[in-house]
Amino acid sequence: MDIYKIISSKILVFIFVLTSQNFLLSQNYYTYIDPFIGSVGKGNVFVGPAAPFGMVKPGPDYGLGRNSGYDPDTLQTIFGFSQTHVSGTGGGPKYGNISIMPFNEEFNSIYQESLRSNEKTKCGYYSVNLKKWNINVELTTSDRVAFHRYTFLNNNKKGIKIDAGSFLGEEPIPDSREAQQFVGSEIQILSDTEIQGYSRIRGGWNNGEAYTVYFYAVFEQPFTNIGTWKGNSIFPDKKDQPDTGEKVGAYLFFSDSQIGIVQVKIGISFLSSQKAKYNIENEIPHWDFNKELQETCNKWEALLNKIEIEGTRDQKIMFYTALYHTMLMPVDRTGENPLWTASLPYYDDFYAIWDTFRSSHPLITLIDPARQADIVNAMLNIYKYDGYLPDARSGNSNGRTQGGSNAEVMIADAFVKGLGGIDYGLALKAMLKDAMYPPGGNGEKEGRGGLTDYNSLGYVSSRFVRAGTRTVEYAYNDYCLAQVAKGKKRKGEYQRFIKQSDNWTNLWRDIEDNGSQGFIMPRDPSGKWIDSIQCDLTEGRYNFVKYTPLTNEWPICICWWCGFFYEATSWEYSFYVPHDVPQLIEKSGGKAAFHKRLDTFFDNGYYNVGNEPSFLTSMLYHWIGRPDLSSQRTRAIIDENYNSTRNGIPGNDDSGAMSSWLAFHMMGLYPNAGQPYYLLTAPYFKETKIKLDQGKEFIMLAEDLSNKNVYIKSAKLNNKPFNQAWIDHQDIINGGKLVFEMTDKPSDWGNSILPPTIK
Repeated sequence: MDIYKIISSKILVFIFVLTSQNFLLSQNYYTYIDPFIGSVGKGNVFVGPAAPFGMVKPGPDYGLGRNSGYDPDTLQTIFGFSQTHVSGTGGGPKYGNISIMPFNEEFNSIYQESLRSNEKTKCGYYSVNLKKWNINVELTTSDRVAFHRYTFLNNNKKGIKIDAGSFLGEEPIPDSREAQQFVGSEIQILSDTEIQGYSRIRGGWNNGEAYTVYFYAVFEQPFTNIGTWKGNSIFPDKKDQPDTGEKVGAYLFFSDSQIGIVQVKIGISFLSSQKAKYNIENEIPHWDFNKELQETCNKWEALLNKIEIEGTRDQKIMFYTALYHTMLMPVDRTGENPLWTASLPYYDDFYAIWDTFRSSHPLITLIDPARQADIVNAMLNIYKYDGYLPDARSGNSNGRTQGGSNAEVMIADAFVKGLGGIDYGLALKAMLKDAMYPPGGNGEKEGRGGLTDYNSLGYVSSRFVRAGTRTVEYAYNDYCLAQVAKGKKRKGEYQRFIKQSDNWTNLWRDIEDNGSQGFIMPRDPSGKWIDSIQCDLTEGRYNFVKYTPLTNEWPICICWWCGFFYEATSWEYSFYVPHDVPQLIEKSGGKAAFHKRLDTFFDNGYYNVGNEPSFLTSMLYHWIGRPDLSSQRTRAIIDENYNSTRNGIPGNDDSGAMSSWLAFHMMGLYPNAGQPYYLLTAPYFKETKIKLDQGKEFIMLAEDLSNKNVYIKSAKLNNKPFNQAWIDHQDIINGGKLVFEMTDKPSDWGNSILPPTIK
């Protein structure tokens, strides 16, 4: 071959390789975000644009009963695009405030709705065509300002309405449980491009106090005709509707001679309309929609690139969307707190910590430790001014507690992982308030319901609802409190609460069910075990149902919140002793019996993939020296229940809880929240690189990983043999390299050095 041809061909190969590498390097991780994952089925995710932890989340509303506003049923009509939403939640809806809707017709009714077509969503962007009028709607957002762009393809009667009285979760029966209730609204047309107003709503899932969402809207093009409404009465040419306790709104028309694109920026504030205006001026002082879209995606990129993975495109979509969902909530409202003024950060929409303490907040700790420290400080600020740490909070109101006071776990997790900038002395006071002082009969709002029982009997008795859940979770909350007390050299508190962390044993009843021995079961205040529960009244006689470890008495016999356990059975909660699994194994009859118990739990279908109480359970094989079985069970759960489709999340995403569980396990890590280590399993990725502070990196390599080689044969940490199936948080933070040698069959790796029990 001619020498010049050889040289030329080699140059071409070199250029191709270099170009390919540059292409790979130029790929942005935010391009793998698919907000539609979890929008079908039970996921309940928000599909509109959002900034990380952003206060504003503009998106479509298809039905008043939809938590995120979204309904995948294409036969459902859109009735507006509101500026505030939550993501992945169950129970009653919250927010859906300040709805805006473009239309192409006379304004003869305050109700406009349309079917959809060509719906699209990606990082920082949502678009849809309103079929009724052939209007294209595009949305993007900053942290506190929504940016709407409407393209009127039929250039006549270009109208827009702003509804200050609309919200999600309204019920026809006043004060319905978990329903939002209207309080008041106001709107003012200030000029031919500016409108301001507010919406005041109370209630919702957390039964919260009234909250007020103020807005300021600025249009790029002037409108030519205007009007307002109050109740069902329309007032042409009237520019303002003061708050008289009725729903109000405004409608606007634009000249037919103007271009068919209308743009509007809607600032939101919880303080005032002038603060909403300031948010516009501060965050989006321009009219470049695509520029704002890119700026929002850049914010996501700065977080997503903290973890780099080598995997398939589907795996990347699942993983980076999971990170995205994890960081939609809680919401950063620093400087937007209407209740008090303080220098500490302010976060709202902990919806709920019962869902997110297990994996969401530990994941944020890895990705953005300073952010997690801000979140913990916000919780301490809430304690300082509201009196209790939140277990859930929304609309600037605490509530509702579901089980334990799990803010304690979040604080302990931050403490044992060395997060700085937190007043742990104040944190300990807040934890002690939860543990020692009953919340005055309002245990559904905050604090520890049933605390009088727990502190006198050593368990929560049947005279309080959710007694089983509360007892086992309070026991772990006490363990977490004890760890902070020990670190702060508070010996008395440490000794008291480390002892109370065994209180779960006071509800451990030595009974057999499906071949396993011992379960958390209900007791009355006298200490007597409860064998049956009253169900319903039929023909004047009460029916009683035998209480077994598989009994779900809610919502059949009693209300959803009124059972012995919250959203689970004794089979699920009897595994929840994250601080002392060895004692749990002993009470279950030893390692062989515990192995059988775990197998029965999964093989008989007692495991609930769509809820949080069993998040740790597939990893409990680690404590009997079988991390290979933990990998096997967890991998089966993911492969059978998670995917990159719209139906890819098997339960309510719960503010990113389900997504964070997935993200951790795909990396081959899982935290035991409140403790300073992670359990290790076979990863999905050949390489995971976690970028840490001070330029450090922690790299996990899975050599010979394939569809068959899904078991860990051996491991090395920084070139030294690593024979344990768990790793300290500090080992990750120090930076380094963990290398797994993968094989196609179970091995004895990790079977001798079991996860620690830290007292």
